[in-house]
Amino acid sequence: EVQLVESGGGLVQAGGSLRLSCAASGLTSDNYVIGWFRQAPGKRRVGVSCMHTSGNTTYYADSVKGRFTISRDNVKNTVYLQMNSLKLEDTAVYYCATQVGSYQGSYFCTYGLGFGSWGQGTQVTVSS
Repeated sequence: EVQLVESGGGLVQAGGSLRLSCAASGLTSDNYVIGWFRQAPGKRRVGVSCMHTSGNTTYYADSVKGRFTISRDNVKNTVYLQMNSLKLEDTAVYYCATQVGSYQGSYFCTYGLGFGSWGQGTQVTVSS
């Protein structure tokens, strides 16, 4: 059973930075996509960034491009989301999730299609 545990959320002022971590266990394959998603109050959950474990394919939502960076530490089985220049609209619960197999495209990342394992989420609050 795949288990994902997010950490690193918190309260930060606009313009500040946070780094989220997603520790993964129970993965039996190295062929999967890992994604970061967020859900703001009253809004649907959307994909922020996805990356295939090969490192060859990385996707960022337009709203975070140039500010967020997804990366992976293979030794620690941990995926990170470095978030810089945070804005008020980045406030949300952030989740990581995995999709077994090849990267399917931005549509799948945006809507979380095919992502079968999810973490419990970590709250990010950006204040003015």
